[in-house]
Amino acid sequence: MSKYFIYIMSNISNSTIYVGVTNDIERRVEEHRTFDSRSFTSRYNCHKLVYYEEYSSIDEAIAREKQIKSWSRNRKDRMIDGMNPERNDLMPEIATSLRSSQ
Repeated sequence: MSKYFIYIMSNISNSTIYVGVTNDIERRVEEHRTFDSRSFTSRYNCHKLVYYEEYSSIDEAIAREKQIKSWSRNRKDRMIDGMNPERNDLMPEIATSLRSSQ
């Protein structure tokens, strides 16, 4: 069964966020952390995974990504705070979870 994720990256001060969708969240977060200096996440240092949701359908994940992108920043912040009020990097948690489910 395939897994798809919507995710939100943030910078250290949590002043900038980036919303994306992927089928491999570990790889994609690593790309954000190490890739092209011209990309949005590199320019604004959005290297911290602060939110994610998992889907079994790419269509559902894309629809959710579009929905979240249309929201105000305040609404996105409230959603992030519901899952991760400290705005910790969730990558270690999700990596452990994904490995234990394999």
